[in-house]
Amino acid sequence: MIIGAARAVISRACQRGGSPCLSVLIYHRVLEQPDPMLPGDVTKEEFLRQMEFMGRLFHVMDLGEAVDRLLDGTLPKRALCITFDDGYCDTYDLGCPVLEGLGLPATFFLATGYLDGGRMWNDTIIEALRRDPASGIDLSPLDLGLRWMDLSTAEARRDLAVKLIRKLRYLPDEERLSKANWLQDRGGKSLPCDLMMSSDQVRDLSVRGMGVGAHTVTHPILASLQRDQALCEIREGKEHLERILGKKVELFAYPNGKFGRDFSHREVDLVASLGFKAALTAEPGVSCRSTPHFMLRRFTPWDRSAFKFVARMVLNCRHWP
Repeated sequence: MIIGAARAVISRACQRGGSPCLSVLIYHRVLEQPDPMLPGDVTKEEFLRQMEFMGRLFHVMDLGEAVDRLLDGTLPKRALCITFDDGYCDTYDLGCPVLEGLGLPATFFLATGYLDGGRMWNDTIIEALRRDPASGIDLSPLDLGLRWMDLSTAEARRDLAVKLIRKLRYLPDEERLSKANWLQDRGGKSLPCDLMMSSDQVRDLSVRGMGVGAHTVTHPILASLQRDQALCEIREGKEHLERILGKKVELFAYPNGKFGRDFSHREVDLVASLGFKAALTAEPGVSCRSTPHFMLRRFTPWDRSAFKFVARMVLNCRHWP
């Protein structure tokens, strides 16, 4: 009865002008156990519970098919797609089996420069702070306005990681990477090099019926790059995946994904020029037929309880472009 009522509410919320709209979820990682350094990411158990609800409340679709049907006006009611960004190995190891077990498709947007043993700069920060043996750290050499910082608890390490990632996110790529590497080098710490998928795993995702989309090479803030640099990041990421898969890659997700801050109309035009069918942002809300198909919306579901998760989905469905 509760599921039926929720379906009815979502059906009304996910329509505009009588036409169904598309909801898209973003995930980044699926964890075996809760991790104090990664509080925003779901565990396998939480992901399973959420996907069970999605399968009962929504018409879960392949993203490529959903985009086609959104554009031609044949999208079914309560249409929803599931996406993962970046290419973390745990989404392959833990997330994919959950989806297969429930018969749900998903699309994985991959930053190709980190496949086969790479590590993203934000993970260097997280893993370096996780492993630092000290109870405090002097960050004066980073010239970020931070001096002695507490490392005595897991919460303090997490909060510092969040603070550093926010401060570094919009710095030039080389400076950002240099400061992240300083954290690793100061203690000579050995950090994991198996966080991201391998090319073989990417290929297997496609074989297993999952979608694969492009997410640049190094996950830069595209709006901060020169035009030719941005074009290279988008094009080379696409071509790398096409070599792995042996087929066209037609979907793209903007890194970070906020229009006007992380990407602009210039990047929208670049993506369109490279033969993609559609591109996705990280702007919350749903997409309707009139939404520009190179600026489709996505939503990050943070809530852990079933009731709050469904409530947030309903609120998101009411957030129009």
